[in-house]
Amino acid sequence: MGDWEVRSRADKSGVSPLPELRYPSVPELVAAAQALAAREPGLCALREVGVSRAGRPLHLLSVGHARRAVLVVAGAHANEPTGGSTLRVLAERVLAERELRADTSWHFLLCADPDGASLHVTPAPRSLLDYHLGFYRPTGAEQPEWSPSVLPPDRLPPETRTLTGVIDELRPYLQVTLHGTDLGGSWVQLTKDVPGLAEPFAKSAAELNIPVETGASDAAGWPASGPGVHVMPGPETGVAYPSLPDDARHSTWYHAHRYGGLTAVVEVPMWASDLVDDPAPHPAPAAAMRRLATRLLRDSREVERILAEALPRLEGVDGPLLRAAQWALELIPGLAQDWTHTSPAGTTMAYVGSVDAFGRRLPLRAAAMLLRVLREADDRAAPRLEQLVATWCDAFAERFRARWVPLEHQVEHQSRTVLVAAQQARDQAA
Repeated sequence: MGDWEVRSRADKSGVSPLPELRYPSVPELVAAAQALAAREPGLCALREVGVSRAGRPLHLLSVGHARRAVLVVAGAHANEPTGGSTLRVLAERVLAERELRADTSWHFLLCADPDGASLHVTPAPRSLLDYHLGFYRPTGAEQPEWSPSVLPPDRLPPETRTLTGVIDELRPYLQVTLHGTDLGGSWVQLTKDVPGLAEPFAKSAAELNIPVETGASDAAGWPASGPGVHVMPGPETGVAYPSLPDDARHSTWYHAHRYGGLTAVVEVPMWASDLVDDPAPHPAPAAAMRRLATRLLRDSREVERILAEALPRLEGVDGPLLRAAQWALELIPGLAQDWTHTSPAGTTMAYVGSVDAFGRRLPLRAAAMLLRVLREADDRAAPRLEQLVATWCDAFAERFRARWVPLEHQVEHQSRTVLVAAQQARDQAA
């Protein structure tokens, strides 16, 4: 893995191993791709395929010349950095193994949201608190993959138009988008089933000591073709959380269907929790969901009170961090209603655990982004909010018994899953 290799060292006591890790920045990814294209000009090409809202270039690295194509997308969510590392390792592997490109060309969108990547500033998180102190995740309308689910076609951001334009050009039989979660397990979301994926996916996770998130709240109510492998339902099926404005079925994930292709979304955790890998029935899932809804509302109100107090002092302050914090808070009342008044989409311990984690994330992320705004403004509410963020991070880690997943394990598992998905989808299409 070169400069991105992860090693272990001991802290000053000589007891606790701490990961020496660093996720690559977009300029580092581009430099690595340039070096690859210069080293193998007959097989590799790097080109600019679009620009972001702020004028940052979007780069596509292509390996091989076959008409049958796989598109791999990294950086769709700014706060999910593993994909950049995985993308580079995959490109190197495709170059090294001739059989991988014998009848398939591989195309790597280095970062779908370079503006967002410039704002998420935790390249080497040592803890959940460290991760959240530099946290950024844009509003749904500003996320390249999700914007079509909340915006009309004439208002889509340039990053989205670039991504769909690349799909139109390549017509991939498989698009893989590399995602991740801060704390939990690994799972896959598919827009069409890929028979044969579930077994090697589970085997890889077990070998690398990564739990499989069998009841992922992101895929609530979806059919599963195997543990942790979820297939998106058709448009005739209702959604588990009706209040949420975005719907995966209207995202860019479905754009490949125009050409007979499909999309696989591969999620890996930074910190693992075995609590999301428990298929046992929950003794009282509806009551648990109501309790989680109550906590979600309570936590969001703590952040809202600090925001309301500080807003008059923030006159004239506007930007993506504040917009994203307010957007996250706006989602919470409706979501709490969904959890309270809708039958649970899952009844396992794993599902309730995944919802528990989701309910901690939303107010924590809003608080973390608001904290960055208050710190920049040197606002007097910042210390109080910083204490709240620290307390919630500690509680999150303790409740889920969080353990760090070494970066090379995150990357290896994600890479293996991409390669198996490509093979199985190719065999299915043949």
